[in-house]
Amino acid sequence: MSNRRPDGYLRFSRQAIGYREPGIRIKDFNEIYQETWQPHIMKNQGERCMDCGIPTCMSGCPLGNLIPDWNHLVSRDNWREALYRLHATNNFPEFTGYTCPAPCEPACTLAINDEAVTIKSIERSIVDTGWDNGWIVPEPPLRRTPYQVAIVGSGPCGLAAAQQLNRVGHNVTVFERDDTIGGLMTYGIPDFKFAKYQVQRRVKQLAAEGIKFEINTEIGSDLPLSELGENFDAVCLAIGGQTPRDIVIPGRDFDGVEFGLPYLIQENRHQAGNTNTVKKIDAKGRQVLVLGGGDTGADCVATAIRQGADNVIQIDINTKRPLERPAENPWPESPITFERTYAQHEGSTDIYGFEALEFKADSDGRVCAIHGQNVTWRYSSKHKRLDKTVGERVDILADLVLIAIGFSGAEASPFLGDNVKISEKGTIQINTHMQTNLAGIFAAGDANTGQSIVVCAIGEGRDVARSIDIYLTGDSQLPPSLRTRNGGLDW
Repeated sequence: MSNRRPDGYLRFSRQAIGYREPGIRIKDFNEIYQETWQPHIMKNQGERCMDCGIPTCMSGCPLGNLIPDWNHLVSRDNWREALYRLHATNNFPEFTGYTCPAPCEPACTLAINDEAVTIKSIERSIVDTGWDNGWIVPEPPLRRTPYQVAIVGSGPCGLAAAQQLNRVGHNVTVFERDDTIGGLMTYGIPDFKFAKYQVQRRVKQLAAEGIKFEINTEIGSDLPLSELGENFDAVCLAIGGQTPRDIVIPGRDFDGVEFGLPYLIQENRHQAGNTNTVKKIDAKGRQVLVLGGGDTGADCVATAIRQGADNVIQIDINTKRPLERPAENPWPESPITFERTYAQHEGSTDIYGFEALEFKADSDGRVCAIHGQNVTWRYSSKHKRLDKTVGERVDILADLVLIAIGFSGAEASPFLGDNVKISEKGTIQINTHMQTNLAGIFAAGDANTGQSIVVCAIGEGRDVARSIDIYLTGDSQLPPSLRTRNGGLDW
């Protein structure tokens, strides 16, 4: 075992796992990241970690991952122990290692005046090594309890809850309305950002651990929630928050104005070889305009480019962020600074500070342009829009518009007949035990938090598993997440 020097941050510069060249990767739907990385480089990157007395990176991670621990272990070439430490807080590190925006990195102490440790790349390298060496295997429980638990939804939250509950011996069944397990990890995130074999091998692991899966079953319509509650000792609603936020302006109903998520789901089904998929929305040869500057918008841009769009424009209503941290946005807060997305590197035109006012159509009733105005915003210290200054009005040509401006809550209408309480923001109401107003019915993930990121969904799944375990048995050996340890839940 090699000796680790404490001055790695002085001897090595930041070197993350890179991306394939944009001009090459847009010609296929393969993952955009470099497939290979050098272990000695990741070892050096792990050595950059200063093993701080107060590891602020851990507070930046919603899971409270043991980041200094596995950085140190990688720097000593102890990859298997690093994987063990990584799995201690994160059921699916490849989900986060490939797709997470890594809020831990700007919280890294080095980020005060240097480049942060490549935490996300090290995480990915650990789990890649684990799969390559056959270290990730099924871990079925040694004993079974008499309790039956139903998980509704098979995204990262539902799968994390299922694995945690199964590992303490409960009998778990996951219900998925779609034809494949994985939720938005399967159909919502494009293949070129997260290859679906990564979901499939985790599902295979969970099945070997004893978890049952029921696909093509929508709770609320195919199977009433009340009946599910009668047949199971506890139920967790981990249905996500997929109700899209709409834009209510004249011309919204014109042909060619579509939501972004169904567009992505359709292409993912096509890439999966689903012969029943009819491509109703195709960007090939079209002038595409994407409304929304977030992750879904970026994914729509990149998908349209790969489909062969003639031109792709992405519009963000917000003013472009500064390149340097504003004075009112100090470390370790998440930086309110501009960073180009992977999609922007692939050839889109980007417009900031544009407010859409009206869609225009041609003589056939198909959208042909969007009319709007340039705006400049004044923000609060938390980057909340306060007021705007209006500039000139302009038209932008487009014959396909994809709306990707976020999500407004859970698709909870199938449960309204069961009197599940819904909050004003469209999420499922829960108490401090993560239980809904119905006894034995819990909710977790975007269904109760609103739109969030994968790492938060996994944390929610782990938390609700602990809540359900306590509900069933009166106690739990399952570890609490960082949010719980900080007093977010009351047990």
